[in-house]
Formats: sequence, C-alpha cells, structure tokens
Amino acid sequence: MNNLFKIGTLIVLVIMSACSSKQKEQTATTLIREDSLLDKVQYQTFQYFWDGAEPNSGLARERVHMDGIYPSNDENVVTSGGSGFGVMAILVGIERGFIEREEAVRRYERILDFLETADRYHGVYPHWWYGDTGKTKAFSKKDDGGDLVETAFLIQGLLAVRQYFKDGNEKERAIAERIDTIWKEVEWDWHTKGGEHVLYWHWSPNYGWDMNFPVGGYNEALIMYVLAASSPTHPVTPEVYHKGWALDGNIESNETYYGYDLVLNHYEHDESKVGPLFWAHYSYLGLDPRGLKDKYGEYWALNQNHAKIHYAYCLENPEQYEGYGENCWGMTSSYSMKGYAGHRPGADLGVISPTAALSSFPYTPKESMQMLKFLYAPQRDTLVGKYGPYDAFSFSADWYLPRYLAIDQGPIPVMIENYRSGLLWDLFMSAPEVQNGLKKLGFEYEK
Repeated sequence: MNNLFKIGTLIVLVIMSACSSKQKEQTATTLIREDSLLDKVQYQTFQYFWDGAEPNSGLARERVHMDGIYPSNDENVVTSGGSGFGVMAILVGIERGFIEREEAVRRYERILDFLETADRYHGVYPHWWYGDTGKTKAFSKKDDGGDLVETAFLIQGLLAVRQYFKDGNEKERAIAERIDTIWKEVEWDWHTKGGEHVLYWHWSPNYGWDMNFPVGGYNEALIMYVLAASSPTHPVTPEVYHKGWALDGNIESNETYYGYDLVLNHYEHDESKVGPLFWAHYSYLGLDPRGLKDKYGEYWALNQNHAKIHYAYCLENPEQYEGYGENCWGMTSSYSMKGYAGHRPGADLGVISPTAALSSFPYTPKESMQMLKFLYAPQRDTLVGKYGPYDAFSFSADWYLPRYLAIDQGPIPVMIENYRSGLLWDLFMSAPEVQNGLKKLGFEYEK
C-alpha cells in the first residue's frame, strides 16, 4: 500500500512537472509572438516616415491615402509636428535594425537642409509646408505663420536626435550641432505677445495675433511650455507657465471618472471630463512622465488614468456601438465618417482610432496588446495596410478607409519603443536644458 502511495505521488509529480514545463513553453511562445507583433507594427508605422516620406524634404507627409484620393490636392504637403514624431521614429528604425545608421544620417542631413531654409517666423515653423519648396501652406486663412505647438513637437524630436548623435562620428556631430542651432533660434518669448503671462499658439506676418489662441491647460501642449522654459536663448519666465498654462492653479482637478482620478482639468472652457487620447502621447514622446510631478499633479497617473478611462468607457459602451469592448477600444482625434473629428467619451461617433490604444502601451500594456492582436487577426486585414493600422474605422457605420495621418502613425512606434526600452524618453530627458527648464518650473523627476 505504501509503495502504491509513493508510485501515485511520483506519477502526480511527473504530471505536474510536465504541465508546468508545458505552461512555461506556452508562456515563452506567447511572449515571442507578442514581441514579433510589436516588431511588425513598429516596422510598418516607421515606414510611413521612411518609405512614405516626401522625397525633397525627407519630412513626413501630412497624410498618405492608399486609395490615391486627395480632395485638397495636398499629397506633397509636409507637417512640422508630424515630422517631429517622424525623426524619433527613425531613431527607432536604427535601434530595431530596420535601417542602417548611415542611411539615417543621410536622411537627417536632407531633413536639416530643408529645415534650415524653409519658412520660419521668429524661428517658429508653420504647421505645414509645400514639400518641394519649403514655402508655408496656410492651415487656415489667418493661420499662415508660426505655429508654436507644432514647432514644439518638432523640437522635441530634434533634441532626441541631437542627444543620440552628439558623441558620434564627424557627420553625426555635425547633425547634432545643426539641430542645436535650430533649437536656439526659436523665439519662444515672442509668443508671449509682448510679455503676457501666457504663450500664444499662432503668429502671422499678415494677420499678427488675430488667431488669438492663448494656450491654457490641460491639453496636448505641455511640451511647448517645458521647451519655452528650457530655451537657452529665448526663455520664458516661470510665471508664463504657472499663470498661462496652469491657470493660477485652476488646472488641478479633484474629480474622478470611471473610478480614476482625473488629476488635471482637461478642458479650460468645456464641461467634458477627458480629452482625446493623443493628449497622453504628443507631449510625452520625449518628456518622460515616469516619476514626473509638479505641484499640480503626477504625470504618470494623469496619463495612465486617461488611457484607463478610455478603456473603461469602451467596455461600458454607453452608446452601444458595434465592436467596442476589451479588445477594441481607444478614441482620439482622427478621420471619421464626418471628416476629421476629436473623438472622446462625450463626443463619440462610434469611431475607433488604433493609435489611441497602441500609443498607450506604456500606460496600459495588457489592454493595448489586446487591441494590437485584435487588429492583426487574419480576418481583419481590411484594418491594416502598408504603414500599419489605418487611421480609424467604425463597425457600426460599416466605415473603413485606407488612409493615414502622420500625427496618428508617428506616436505608435515611438511610444511602443518607450514601453519596450525607454529609448526616446532617455534621450530627450538627457538634454541638460530640459532638466534645467523642468527645475525652473518646479518639476521633480525621479526615474
């Protein structure tokens, strides 16, 4: 009887060991598949800025429509902010082995050749240029000059490139020096409109300050205030941040939504609780929210909660849109059936924008991976093309469009890389001017 018991125990242990080994193998296989999927989406979205770039400037096209239909005849219009995301995506391409370092050097040289001669206004770039000439393409009638927010997105990317190449070979150091010159020529203080305690989004040589858009928080533009304070040549005072952006403390929020703290007031002039998810991405492609805080809030909690609120909203699906759920979630500003629209809880058209969940990988890795697997399932090949997931789709409206926008594709490879290695966060935060600017504004940063 004793021997039978021992034999039985031994059999159980062997079975348990076999099951444990099998589970470990399955886990390892799953991780390999997930890594391969991350590689794939990073490669495809990187290619938007490499293969899909406008050939003369080397910069990102504002949009790429795989159907060849461009209602505004703007196929060769390039974007300043989207190109800031693109120059960071090229760094991802180097590190992931998608391109050779020397190829990237040649591309950056072409980009800088363009940026050094393209239209600028007090060192501030416009939202759009014609890629073949470098002349400004007006974003709207009076928005035909400098765009400080888009310029901030561009400078954020260029500073990451500068830090990457600053100790390299002769050609690489030359790239870093040329970027340094562009950075120092941006007149951030000009956009205080003569010394007001706020930054204005636009200035036009033809219409002056007529756009009249003082930028208060909270929205996507935090990086503009950080860079303005960090500038070694044209800085703004801390009061510009505290009074203009933080609204004398009124930026703080004690509200919750779906059980998550909002941390900051997402809308200065709106009753909506949260904005589209690009607000958690654009300023944080380089600016590292991990351990970043000031007297108004903790920025990791701000962004992670923002993403989790979008996820919880899509789980609840109060409007009962088809497809919403744990594997299909995330809203941001993107294309829609009604043109370009700012999708968010409270302004929901039934449109899912893949960049919302995929660019949130650092904040919601499990939920973002669910969305990534959903998109790349074989039966959903209409949702993905040459440059990764298409901009947006709606199952409810049976609406699918094979089109891309630079500002939606760009955050995907960059934020996934920040999730995987912290590459762009580490580069941007290594800039001494940025560290000085953050301290000047009262930020604390503990990685």
